[in-house]
Amino acid sequence: MTEPILEPFDPDVSDQARGAGRKAPQASVLIRLAEEAELFHDADGKAFADIWVHGHRETWTVDSPRFKDWLTKRFYSEHGRVPSTEAWQGARGAIEAKARFEGPERKVYLRVGEAFGRFFLDLCDDTWRGVEIEANGCWRIVDITAVRFRRTKGMRPLPVPVRGSIDALRRFINLGSDDDFVLAVSFLFACLRPKGPYPVLVLTGEQGSAKSTFSAILRALVDPNLAPLRALPREERELVIAANNGHVLAFDNASHVSPEISDALCRMASGSGFATRQLYTDHEEVLFSGGRPVILNGIEDLLHRPDLADRAITLTLEAIPDDRRRTEAELLADFEAQRPAILGALVDAVATGLKRLPDTKLDRPPRMADFATWATACETAFWPAGTFMAAYAGNRATAVDSVIDSDAVLEAMRAFMAPRDLWEGTATELLRELGVEAGGLIASAKSWPANAKGLSGRLRRGQAPLRAVGIALEFAREGQSRRRVIAITRNRAASGPEMDRGSASSPSAASVARPNGADVSTATDANLRPAPAAMQAMQAQPTRPG
Repeated sequence: MTEPILEPFDPDVSDQARGAGRKAPQASVLIRLAEEAELFHDADGKAFADIWVHGHRETWTVDSPRFKDWLTKRFYSEHGRVPSTEAWQGARGAIEAKARFEGPERKVYLRVGEAFGRFFLDLCDDTWRGVEIEANGCWRIVDITAVRFRRTKGMRPLPVPVRGSIDALRRFINLGSDDDFVLAVSFLFACLRPKGPYPVLVLTGEQGSAKSTFSAILRALVDPNLAPLRALPREERELVIAANNGHVLAFDNASHVSPEISDALCRMASGSGFATRQLYTDHEEVLFSGGRPVILNGIEDLLHRPDLADRAITLTLEAIPDDRRRTEAELLADFEAQRPAILGALVDAVATGLKRLPDTKLDRPPRMADFATWATACETAFWPAGTFMAAYAGNRATAVDSVIDSDAVLEAMRAFMAPRDLWEGTATELLRELGVEAGGLIASAKSWPANAKGLSGRLRRGQAPLRAVGIALEFAREGQSRRRVIAITRNRAASGPEMDRGSASSPSAASVARPNGADVSTATDANLRPAPAAMQAMQAQPTRPG
């Protein structure tokens, strides 16, 4: 395809004055100048350009102000004035089309990337340097990274890391135990990994326990931002926008996590994709693929839903005595002086993790197995093997206890099964008996299930924390009558003789024969399977309502 022949360019003549229906020379010049950039697109079809500025490579979206400035500068250098707005708008469409249809597809990262078995950390400085972390346990500063990074408006630079000790971090975060410190550092290990799943770090504590400072310091170590802490979004669209503009999401002073946002945070932790309708359009979507590390802090207990608690690390901060308080300016100045050494220690640990990861296996992987395996691979840079899993198991047990305590139905179930090894019956019967166990005041509250269907839904959602304290549920249908029944078994080996609060041992369901001809379905498997033998006695009884 031959290049169009351009008429002599007269910058004093506007595109409109050159006549309708003719290609605007200014736009044509802009398209030609854009060929000096390397155009490409990502998996979502977003158009990007690699440009060279003062000897280093920068990556920007074609519709970004930075790319427009670069192209305007080149136009000005060639013709002595800036192009018109209409010329830029016309040229941008053509440049985006060339990037999508003629340029290669490349992965573009935000702050942390991966290629050739190596991790890359964008320092976000003016010369676009990065940290290259190799699988041989080494790392180095590189002028040009092997991956493309994009930058958003609020991102701030990281210091150049230097060799140091992770213990320097202790005096900047308010934690009461070594286990909590191990978990906080392990969260940072996850933040320096390009892909999830990522845990949700939940910080609670009374007023004055430095929750906000804690959150800001952790984010500043990996993904500093002009606005490091933000309010918890009220809708999923806001969460998607935040995830598109930052690697670490830190939400400050939350008082309540709605069910919708709780579910969205679970997907963000697990790395599920998001798609939400863009404002003022009927068909355009705001897309986000992957996960983000999340920090959430508040005075009240924020983990009321079991699925979010199962993905969280929960740390309770202690009140700071008056004689230990420092001014914010003093604290931040001290932190800035230590930040290069703390970041260097974290990068050392990530290099250790990359080296050890292929040989790291967990005997009993928890729910967030990938995160736990990664933290275990990194931990020997600082602590003996097994330190992380010991701290994590205890934290998960505490989270289970918190979820049960915050849910009247689950708390009543724990008390109801304390003297029993087996209970079988309908959801209607169970609702009546749990109401007696909970007491009239609780059973009449708005949060208490109004009917058998509501109870079944609450129990299905609460299966994981109940199983963690030795209570297993099976939802079944009896033979010919197809009556819905619930079989509840208690594993005393898991729960202890007094139904110990906070036990994290894994339960085992009762070993029972399963006769042919009866069906059972669990909350996680809709396929029908034979019912427990313990239910056979119920099949001969008349069908009861419920």
